[in-house]
Amino acid sequence: MSKTSEQVRREFLQFFEDRGHAFVPSGSLLPADDPTLLFTNAGMNQFKDVFLGTGTRPYKRAVNSQKCIRAGGKHNDLEDVGHDTCHQTFFEMLGNWSFGDYFKAEAIQWAWELLTGVWGLPKDKLWATVLGGDEPAGLSGDTESIELWPKVTDLPAERVLRFDISENFWEMADTGPCGVNTEIHIDLGEGACDGSRHAAKACGINVEDCGRFIELWNLVFIQFNRDESGRLEPLPAKHVDTGLGFERICAVLRGATSNYDTDVFRPLMAWLEKRCGVRYGGAHDTDVAFRVVADHARACTFAIADGVLPSNEGRGYVIRRILRRAARFGRKLGEHEPFLHLLTPVIVEQMGEVFPEIARRQKQVTQTIREEEVSFNRTLDRGLEVFERVAAKADKQIGGELAFELYTTYGFPVDLTQLMAAERGLTVDMQGYEKEMARHREISAAGAGFQAATVTGLPETDDSAKYETGPVQAKVLGWVMGEDYVKEGSLPEGSEAAVVLDKTRFYGESGGQVGDTGSLAFHGGRFDVRDTKLVGHCVLHVGIVAEGTLKAGDEVTVQVGPQRADTMRNHTATHLLNWSLRKVLGSHVEQAGSVVGPKRLRFDFTHAAAVTDEELAEVERLVNERLLVDESVVVLQLPLLEARRIQGVRAVFGERYPDPVRVISIGTDDPVGEATKDTPVELCGGAHVQRTSQIGFFKIVSEESVAKGVRRITAVTGHEAVRYVQRLDESARSVAAALRVPVEEMAERVVALQKEVKQLRKRPGAGAAAFQSEFVVETPRGRALIGRTDVSSLPEMRKLCDVERQKGVAAMLVAAIGEGGVTVTAMVAEALVKAGEARADEWVRVAAAVVGGSGGGKPTMAQAGGKDADKLPEALRAARDWIRDRLGGTG
Repeated sequence: MSKTSEQVRREFLQFFEDRGHAFVPSGSLLPADDPTLLFTNAGMNQFKDVFLGTGTRPYKRAVNSQKCIRAGGKHNDLEDVGHDTCHQTFFEMLGNWSFGDYFKAEAIQWAWELLTGVWGLPKDKLWATVLGGDEPAGLSGDTESIELWPKVTDLPAERVLRFDISENFWEMADTGPCGVNTEIHIDLGEGACDGSRHAAKACGINVEDCGRFIELWNLVFIQFNRDESGRLEPLPAKHVDTGLGFERICAVLRGATSNYDTDVFRPLMAWLEKRCGVRYGGAHDTDVAFRVVADHARACTFAIADGVLPSNEGRGYVIRRILRRAARFGRKLGEHEPFLHLLTPVIVEQMGEVFPEIARRQKQVTQTIREEEVSFNRTLDRGLEVFERVAAKADKQIGGELAFELYTTYGFPVDLTQLMAAERGLTVDMQGYEKEMARHREISAAGAGFQAATVTGLPETDDSAKYETGPVQAKVLGWVMGEDYVKEGSLPEGSEAAVVLDKTRFYGESGGQVGDTGSLAFHGGRFDVRDTKLVGHCVLHVGIVAEGTLKAGDEVTVQVGPQRADTMRNHTATHLLNWSLRKVLGSHVEQAGSVVGPKRLRFDFTHAAAVTDEELAEVERLVNERLLVDESVVVLQLPLLEARRIQGVRAVFGERYPDPVRVISIGTDDPVGEATKDTPVELCGGAHVQRTSQIGFFKIVSEESVAKGVRRITAVTGHEAVRYVQRLDESARSVAAALRVPVEEMAERVVALQKEVKQLRKRPGAGAAAFQSEFVVETPRGRALIGRTDVSSLPEMRKLCDVERQKGVAAMLVAAIGEGGVTVTAMVAEALVKAGEARADEWVRVAAAVVGGSGGGKPTMAQAGGKDADKLPEALRAARDWIRDRLGGTG
């Protein structure tokens, strides 16, 4: 019965392909077009549109092995990983599906045939569970499955057990497709469970933490859709969705009681044993660490390969938590230096053929994990010292203030603090932690500008006309000054306040779109609106009384300024930019933030590498192409659930959308029926143009890094885009005139001049290299210099560093541009190296990575090179940030 994991996967797929099922490759861990999910957590995610009746496939039966992560949201296994031998954050789910084809009889019969006939599992050890009925939920028993089990298999009726909705009704989220299910369980024998984790109950099926009776296969019969009100509605057709945990069945077929005692995990365990000099199976604490590190390395490798990069928001934060949890458990194995990234090649070697994307992106994945490890390691040891000091004195609880400090200062996710506390028999004051977090958010919000969040008693504003721009009459209800809402009195000329009206056409800043500007005209005067804020449901018109005296109760004429038209151009262009980036860079691109104003638009998105000039040109071309064909921009108001069903719909993860919600579709008048994955369609509450031609012209101004794995594009449209190109043209003509060549030959002439200068510098007596300082970082350990030189000779660059070292400079990084690209040299004082505070070889790699190169050397002196000279300013900034972070400096 013992089989390799490769055999198990192949035999499962072949069994169902032989029965008319089409093999479908695994979908991405990023759920396609489903903002309700953090990660793909089941095989059926990619078929959700079929179950809802909004999509079709060219096949009626499907089979696959789907990669899944359960580490957040409704299905979250993160805290269990390591402490038992069956939970994982990342796993494969083997599954077979029927889309309106076969139903319960075939699903039950084939599952039994594969388990007992092909794989030879003992029939007398298998059990089935079904829904016995759930009166509070309004569901009767699944009599069809109850009758089918002994009819289409040789499982005795007495081993078909009945449970309620908590065990035998399956739904993948709070809303969406669902239905009754029947599960197949196996009895692994008395020795498989010591009962210590469920002492109050005897071993049995569906007894939590029982290791003897475990679920193998879940057969879900999807017939309903649960809407947002909780109501169950019949689906257009009945479907089958099954899930068989790959790692679990591999363990069972090998006679193992642990998923980690199979060839799925054995290569990772062997690598860790060799690396750490610790034996797996030797002690409980280290065994937990082995399992955590092995599982988390798999989760991070696959997630990052699919475009989920560590960050402080949404999916990225979950991956960051997983990485940091693994790094902390690495300490229990004696690992104090970055090492998790070294597991990625082991995983690729084992699974790269089945999932080729991890092989294609191995370099990016390894680099991303290492950078995250290096970043966390800087604070991990200090944070652990703080925790240990407080925990040693604590009676029963770790204070919320400390948990908050560990998060903000040392980067410890609060669940990591809870885990460390539990290991010492302590709890964490989560109420105190949440209080500190709320206070932090208030301070941050206050620091961001207008401070109205603390004002109470603000009335609701009728802003239903905010998408129109013509004048409208309104009444002054009051105004906010400081932290007070004033409902009577007057504002003399020159007074600054935030006026509250009963209704308005001004758009309050939200969803990335800045607030409108304009005016409120009243008898004998005018209030100039400089900004519009939204606090709850109240619209605040922030500005100054330009003429006259404004009184409470005054009738005013509300007039939105002409800048709104430019903002609308930029907002629609932002949607097209989002669409174009996914077309050019890949489906992993996710919006990470945006600011849309009248002058320009700014769009942040997830992408690990700098966008090349060629890619930017293609992004720009695709956007302008859609402007030239003059497509319609359609605005629909739809129920949230219906909007989410639209194929290709984009939504900002974590954003809370109203119900009904506005849907913006470009190029199709009926996104519900006609949209494809190539249609720019988004959930959005902002203001937009009516046709793409009204945008006029789209031009990218800059592309840069704003955080690890997050890029930013700034662009202009319309008149601003024309002015920007005109300025570029004027500059080019001026430079060409100075060089006395046509504009077309300017670049060639500059290259020739650079060669001449280089030859002149090689002449005897040309002089020593000069250092041009870009950044000076003052640190407690001395001064750090970052800058450039005109000489790219490594000996000359080392001389520069030696000269500054003799002057007492603690660290120095110098870069030069030559024929072959960029050359970088770094120097770090020996005292800093010995103290473990900084190393030249690590520092130089930070800069080299930005310019597309690599390097190394000694801890005190190192060199590197790269090809992308245009990225040198960004590389120097990265070098500054790194040394400032390591040494605690400013500048």
